[in-house]
Amino acid sequence: MNKTIYESDSTPKADGFHMPGEHEPQERIWMLWPHRTDNWQYGAKPAQQVFASVARAIARFEPVTIGVKPVDYAAAHCIFEDDELIDIVEMESDDAWIRDCGPAFVVNDSGEMRAVHFGFNAWGGLYDGLYFPWDKDELVGMKVCDLSHVDRYKPDNFVLEGGSFTVDGEGTVITTEMCLLSPGRNPHYTKEEIEEHLCEYLGVEKVIWVKDGIDPDETNGHIDGVATYVAPGEVACIWTDDESHPYYQVARDAYETLSNAVDAKGRKLKIHKLCMGANPIALDEEAAATIDMVETAKERTTDYEVMGSYLNFLIVNGGVIVPQYDDPNDALAIEQIQAMFPDREIVGVNTTQILYGGGNIHCITQQEPKA
Repeated sequence: MNKTIYESDSTPKADGFHMPGEHEPQERIWMLWPHRTDNWQYGAKPAQQVFASVARAIARFEPVTIGVKPVDYAAAHCIFEDDELIDIVEMESDDAWIRDCGPAFVVNDSGEMRAVHFGFNAWGGLYDGLYFPWDKDELVGMKVCDLSHVDRYKPDNFVLEGGSFTVDGEGTVITTEMCLLSPGRNPHYTKEEIEEHLCEYLGVEKVIWVKDGIDPDETNGHIDGVATYVAPGEVACIWTDDESHPYYQVARDAYETLSNAVDAKGRKLKIHKLCMGANPIALDEEAAATIDMVETAKERTTDYEVMGSYLNFLIVNGGVIVPQYDDPNDALAIEQIQAMFPDREIVGVNTTQILYGGGNIHCITQQEPKA
């Protein structure tokens, strides 16, 4: 039985642990399997096909482990039976966003690995969360830690989703005020106390605050739709020159904040501009009609349009898995990301189905670092 290390005992930072950057070597990628008929169209079958495409793209570079609800296990087993680097395990969950409900892995200089199992309340709990209940998702962090055979820290009374922060592995974390200061997360903590928690549990020294995200109705503005570390001292940030674009000002504000920021090492950040999708994306009436409308989950209707962010990519060993949308800017996004990662292979996957559900590639994955 793995030992649980509680907040009252210690923290990763106090024990000499920190969260590595996503660009550092990885052991595997964790995923969950979509199932909810009140979030995914056509009984989640189209979403499952895209999740499988993402998993296979990742498996070109490293192993993937997918947690699957027992009712879906036999079908998922058949889907992946010929994929040697993709393992499926039975795991209950409420939905499939493991970036946010899964653990954040931390390492020390001796090569040991532990994990942090933050609180999860479906992006806002009873204040403005997306579904209820979320008790199965709340246990995903524990289950992944057990399967990875790592001890875990469990901060008392602190909600934090993995998509709400990005670290460089060298002492700096970037996050958004829109998300972490949302009343649905940790209203009992001040901004300074939230900073202290981030530093203690991610093993960092410096917090850089970007004002807003681009999905206030979904995650209250996660950073992984706006900016992410591509290397120490280097950040990718969304950008558009189109003043009529709905996120023109958000992109400008984020770019200005990051351009003026200094990291924990005293470096000015190098900012890479990354285009946004050119056209809005929305469910058509036929697809929307196949989604169950229930009182305990966010409605998915034709009224809700989104703009695809290519920023929600996943860095893996030797590659980067990038969202595509059949959008005029798809090829430009690949070109720009290739320039950020000249030594990695860029693989595009059409993820419009995932966007319909409220996220993208980064949101449905969580990296386990190589200890």
